[in-house]
Amino acid sequence: MGNPSELPLNGIRILDLSRALAGPYATALLSDLGATIIKTESIRGGDSSRSWPPFEDDHSLYFDSANRGKESIAIDFYSPTGRDLLWQLAMSADVVVENFRPGVLSTMGLDPQELRAAKPELIIASVSGFGATGPLAQAPGLDQVAQGMSGLMSVTGADAQNMFRVGVPIIDMVSGINTALGIAAALVGRARTGAGMEVATSLLETGLALGAFQGQKYLSTGEVPVPLGNTHPALTPYGVFATADIPIIIAVGNEKQWQQLCTLLGAPELVQRPEYGTGKLRHANVCALEGELEALLAVRTAGEWLPILRAAAIPAGPIYNYEQAFADEQVKALNMVQIIHRADGTPLPLVRGPISLNRLAPRIRKAPPTLGEDTIAVLADLDLTPEQIAGLVDAGIVLAPPATLGQEQPA
Repeated sequence: MGNPSELPLNGIRILDLSRALAGPYATALLSDLGATIIKTESIRGGDSSRSWPPFEDDHSLYFDSANRGKESIAIDFYSPTGRDLLWQLAMSADVVVENFRPGVLSTMGLDPQELRAAKPELIIASVSGFGATGPLAQAPGLDQVAQGMSGLMSVTGADAQNMFRVGVPIIDMVSGINTALGIAAALVGRARTGAGMEVATSLLETGLALGAFQGQKYLSTGEVPVPLGNTHPALTPYGVFATADIPIIIAVGNEKQWQQLCTLLGAPELVQRPEYGTGKLRHANVCALEGELEALLAVRTAGEWLPILRAAAIPAGPIYNYEQAFADEQVKALNMVQIIHRADGTPLPLVRGPISLNRLAPRIRKAPPTLGEDTIAVLADLDLTPEQIAGLVDAGIVLAPPATLGQEQPA
């Protein structure tokens, strides 16, 4: 995996019609794995997230965070010629990705059945708010709405009167991961059968799946889970604990770790206490146990405790803000941040993708594109002549930055 030509999705071409976060997050991951992503946007402002803060000068950092490694073409979706170009782009692709409401793709002239009739091997991946069926199929949906409706917010926060959204659009992002996984599976299936398929997920389905044991608890027992702040809902001791200076996270996952923790804290007798004898009993007496542990932890600082706990193979760590997270030596060792340059020459530090192959971390191959940055090159790949491309630009069918006009295109 020493160069991009050896990446597993090299040669796979993806028409990315998605916007905001779920779809773009999926295609960013697929770009990391070698796919060519043609981010196809409307000339009327492009991806809506281009206008979302935070900003660095005129650059949306929200957009930048999810659009690494892509090529951008800007088309008038509402003109007959523009729709003809969309069809050509779909026919040149292995995969089409979209996150419109169900049915919108058809109104754009890209009916999934017609696309796959014309190209049976085409894979079409969709992310919607609430799924393709049911009373909310046509309703707009965004991350926090799905966090609320899926139950995720109901178990996040200090208590039942103080419920919070997760601090990042977690359902959007996991929906993107699910979409990328579905596309990868569909590509494997196509390699075996020669046929494409339709892949779909929704924010609501993803949110419900994220419930894991919390949702299962209700389904199996009828008991409705509630938020417990930083206390783990199933394992004890597992959460945030005060020390002599700042709090740390200690996560005890089994009996051996529980026994080791008691020994390290100088209180091996805790293991013999009947109210703490099993994980179930410790969880039932969590408040009392946490109080006893914090009294023992108060004799040392966080900086003293963390190496001791880690040396004993007890999972533990600090609570960082992002400045501290990116300064951590482990994060630096992983080379998670890569510096690339935008088309205007400005540097952009970006978090790389999280999937390594053959022990090699992914490399960001291209900065997030400006609107229509690659229009000329993408149209040239469709075998349009320079004269035809210039005519489309002059007619306002496509948008191309002035700097790219007249540039010689690769053969």
